[in-house]
Amino acid sequence: MLRRGLLLLLAAAFGYSFYLVAGLPSRTSVRSLATRNPGKTGVMRQREAEAKTLGRRPRFEQSWVPLERISRELIHAVVAAEDQKFFGHDGVDWEAIRGSIQKDIERRQLAVGGSTISQQLVKNLYFTTDRSLTRKLRELLVVRWLESDVRKTRILELYLNVIEWGDGVYGCEAAARRYYGRSAAELTADEAAGLVAMLPNPRRINPRVSPARHARAQQRVLWLMARAGYLRRDLGYAELEPTPEPLDESGPEPTEPIP
Repeated sequence: MLRRGLLLLLAAAFGYSFYLVAGLPSRTSVRSLATRNPGKTGVMRQREAEAKTLGRRPRFEQSWVPLERISRELIHAVVAAEDQKFFGHDGVDWEAIRGSIQKDIERRQLAVGGSTISQQLVKNLYFTTDRSLTRKLRELLVVRWLESDVRKTRILELYLNVIEWGDGVYGCEAAARRYYGRSAAELTADEAAGLVAMLPNPRRINPRVSPARHARAQQRVLWLMARAGYLRRDLGYAELEPTPEPLDESGPEPTEPIP
């Protein structure tokens, strides 16, 4: 019985490993990101399917811009708020992951947080926003490929051009024009913080869906920018840590109104 149990366990492990690998993108497609811009991403396809299920036409706005045409303030805001160790780690912040696992244990569910910019990029390119252990494991494997084959500045450029910024809005150029009526190159520190404030949950922490909530999240990004040294401390942003906005909420995601 013990031998049979071990054999069943090995067979299950082998089957799961095969299933895990079968859902990975090709190494070639990841390597090509070093020089080629991606097409439609996994999250874009997910949002299209969700819109069709609700019986409405999918929205889509995206304009690709190189990193040199993106405001330095936006780059600073993204690094300060989303991944302060971005230029020093190999794609995974293990300390943040340990903190996320501790939250999982305390709350008895998969917690939000702990993902680096590289992990968020991989999730958006190849997977969906659905949370599962399998998706996380696949994400970690692809992140290692990404960090091996693509330089950090290119990863940041890809991230800023494909990340979701509200219903049907992808990339910082489309987001800057949607919410502030200007290009990504022209964003001020306040505007950059306003965009980055949305990233943890762009359909809920959104100036068109909940202005008050978005304003609080924006203040927190400015605080993080000041703490990281990107803003002058005499501006007062670094004095008091704002409370983070809650990310997990039940119910359907709201759709922002478009004039």
